[in-house]
Amino acid sequence: MPETIVKIDKLVKRYKELVAVDHLSLEIKEGEVFGLLGPNGSGKTTTINCLLSLLSFDKGDISIFGKPMSPTAYDIKSNIGVVMQNVAVFEELTVRENIDYFCGLYIKDKEKRRKLVNEAIAFTGLEEFEKFHPKKLSGGLLRRLNIACGIAHKPRLIIFDEPTVAVDPQSRNKILEGIIELNKQGATVIYTSHYMEEVEQICSKIAIMDKGRLITQGTLDELRSNVTCSEKITVGVRDADESILDEIRELDHVFEATLENGELVVKCSGGKHNVVRLLTLLQEQNIHIGKVTSEQPTLNTVFLELTGKELRDKN
Repeated sequence: MPETIVKIDKLVKRYKELVAVDHLSLEIKEGEVFGLLGPNGSGKTTTINCLLSLLSFDKGDISIFGKPMSPTAYDIKSNIGVVMQNVAVFEELTVRENIDYFCGLYIKDKEKRRKLVNEAIAFTGLEEFEKFHPKKLSGGLLRRLNIACGIAHKPRLIIFDEPTVAVDPQSRNKILEGIIELNKQGATVIYTSHYMEEVEQICSKIAIMDKGRLITQGTLDELRSNVTCSEKITVGVRDADESILDEIRELDHVFEATLENGELVVKCSGGKHNVVRLLTLLQEQNIHIGKVTSEQPTLNTVFLELTGKELRDKN
């Protein structure tokens, strides 16, 4: 049974009349890449700041690695890495010096620290740039430096807060591949992003917040099961007419069927073998079947239905 790395129990954080986090409870297990999603103002950043004891809160409990979290819990904090959206490095230091400085906050032994810094530089692909100052780096390289500073001390828990904002596709892929590799090496990851495709790609579990509350959580497949349309089937049927639609609508789990320009679109609310049932019916009616596609709802579709909001890039 995987260890519980993070446990948040009935967390409440108020700013005067505003309830930023409203009785939030979450558990994050060892080895998970946990996606924390929500529209602007949903309480994600406040939750993370409370988790890190950067903010006090009104009610609730937070434990990390099975121990209560507090501002002075340095043994816990030494095993946490944080990579925030805003790049936080020193302009007067080189790439290597920046990584060494942040690693040195946790690792005092110089020889061990040198080894870890070398590994962080190699891991983020910064070997050619270690003598550069940050102002000489591209946006993507700056992001990689930011990550190297946050992970050099080999933390068990790493929090990534929108690490790919405003970077080019190549750098984004490099960052995502790096996060997957860190997870394979044993790190548990909390990941926030406004890019749904990233969350779908790397997260093993996802929680969606809105107005400070947890709306839903689970695997992507579990989240898909919470929305009205869990499968959209499209079939090319050049010789069908609308008389077939009533029979299709009587099939199990079908809630909508339309036919236009020789394309049949059927939306299903759940269940297995929807495609098989549909194609069997069409064959029984001697309808010629062309191209068939089956689409699961995207995470963006799930998010929009559950929150009524688009999750947009803040920039």
